[in-house]
Amino acid sequence: PFQFGCSTEIFPAEEIAALYERGKWMESLVAGRVTPANLDAEPTIAILTRIERRLGTALAIITGRNIADVDIMLAPLRLPIAGVHGLTRRSAAGRLEKALIDQGAVCSLARDMSGLVETFPGLALETKWGAVALHYRARPELANVCIAALETAALSRSTSAAIIHGKMVVEAKFAHRTKGTAVAQFMREPPFAGRRPVFVGDDLTDEDGFAMVRELGGISAKVGFGPSIAQYRFDAPPNFLAWLEAAAAQPTEHIT
Repeated sequence: PFQFGCSTEIFPAEEIAALYERGKWMESLVAGRVTPANLDAEPTIAILTRIERRLGTALAIITGRNIADVDIMLAPLRLPIAGVHGLTRRSAAGRLEKALIDQGAVCSLARDMSGLVETFPGLALETKWGAVALHYRARPELANVCIAALETAALSRSTSAAIIHGKMVVEAKFAHRTKGTAVAQFMREPPFAGRRPVFVGDDLTDEDGFAMVRELGGISAKVGFGPSIAQYRFDAPPNFLAWLEAAAAQPTEHIT
């Protein structure tokens, strides 16, 4: 699921296994960012399941990751999802959509970047539909090297490539869709249409989602510190999960 037609598997299998080990990850709802944490996955999934039922399935994940990855993390829960910052989307009705992409350019870029990963142990490369992400969380001192290399290589293939800066990751995206466009798409469809959107995220790429939610008259909240246009803030993921658990415990008529 991490190749999307490319000739080599780039994201190390052992790192994928470590991310998915139950009890070692936390999905920060809607932002879709996966980080090792001392939180148990099963209670988190249970909370999301209760919220999803109370909202009549009007709960979606909007993430930079692949849809298949999030399905594995949240199994058996299966939610509407926008993946790769809006380049892929599964509606509440189960309809799958993908932006038109030159995946050959994506794979070519991934092969070039794999040399950098081999040169500097600790870096990790992730290929997606329409995008390549270079993770440097284990080597933060290489941030400028990673950003410059990916930006140069991506723009040499397409002058319209978008360079996205996240938490300890830089990503090249070959189509102009964002988490904000994904929010707008969901809000035009059942069961989201006619409701007030609530968007919670923890990354720089979530700012597009916050902006769209504000435009639609909804509520936005950032998890963690740093500048943001979000209206509200949770200091850390556990605070957000505590709020979500409290919301799940509210009578159905209080959750809209």
